[in-house]
Amino acid sequence: MSNDKITILYLDDEEHNLTSFKAAYRRDYQIFTTTSANEAVQILSENTIHVVISDQKMPNLSGVEFFELIIPDFPDPVRMLLTGYADIEAVIDAINKGQVFRYVAKPWNETDLKITIDNAYELYNNRVRLREQNEEIKKAYNELEKFVYSASHDLRAPLVSILGVLKLARMENIEGNSGEYFGMIERTVNQLDGFVQNIISYYQNLKKGEILTSIKCASLIDEIFEHFKFYEGADNVQFIKNVSQEGEIMLDEMRLKMILNNLISNSVKYRDQSKDESLVQITVNASEKELVLSVKDNGLGITREDQIKVFEMFYRSSEQSLGSGIGLFIVKEAVEKMGGKISVTSEIGEGACFEVVLPNRI
Repeated sequence: MSNDKITILYLDDEEHNLTSFKAAYRRDYQIFTTTSANEAVQILSENTIHVVISDQKMPNLSGVEFFELIIPDFPDPVRMLLTGYADIEAVIDAINKGQVFRYVAKPWNETDLKITIDNAYELYNNRVRLREQNEEIKKAYNELEKFVYSASHDLRAPLVSILGVLKLARMENIEGNSGEYFGMIERTVNQLDGFVQNIISYYQNLKKGEILTSIKCASLIDEIFEHFKFYEGADNVQFIKNVSQEGEIMLDEMRLKMILNNLISNSVKYRDQSKDESLVQITVNASEKELVLSVKDNGLGITREDQIKVFEMFYRSSEQSLGSGIGLFIVKEAVEKMGGKISVTSEIGEGACFEVVLPNRI
């Protein structure tokens, strides 16, 4: 028989049913028949089977039990159940346990059964195509991720070099328009460098497993504050910390730093420059159960409409927004990776407060 025919495996303990089925459909399909479940499994392992048909009532195991047996190793063949009596429980089991495509009563109608088998084969093809497409998409996605991560690392080196040259140039006490131009270039390069770092952070959060570390909250915040002393605009910001830690706190330090860096960066970036003093206050309450941290500022604030959307990737409230729209998305992803939750409260002109709750993994 030609290899392009639909291939069917039919399991039934009654030989005359198998003979009748083969006689009726031998010209249309490539058919394997057996009265043994073990032999049926052997046929499945040695041949590409598109449709598996099984009688429900057999002496050693039911059709549903046979389907349950083969699903883990042979998920692709479409399963059809034949039965010679009305049994609603068998129908329910066939759907829930055996993942059966159709339930067919015996004696079958040859025309109707042929239509059902052809429909089952169409479903088989759709399953295979869908799996292949998913594998192609997954491969393309992984390649894109690797490319973006690699490109981001490669981009950072020249950006850092440009910033170094700009700082040297500004040390030459250049006056007039040239000095202003250097300042504009430096701000733009810093923005691009921040975006590249966010892409790297996103990839690390996505791919790296959780590494638990004993966290000293006060020391960690001091380290982050020290980093922000050199951040653009941070020289006009007062950083405040309030830390209460009881006992040991076990968390993923990399992701915790990622969260704090992005939230503080956001506060500095969106400070209200019309105010005499900009404030960024971090409050931490760490207990045996959880770590609750908040980053509060007195900056521009976030509208109620935007508070719902700020954690979406690439969301920017307006074209004038300073950020890339990825920082808060990364924060939310990192929080969720750590099994926590994040919320924001804000009033325009009053500032914003982001609260993060993380379970202690001790």
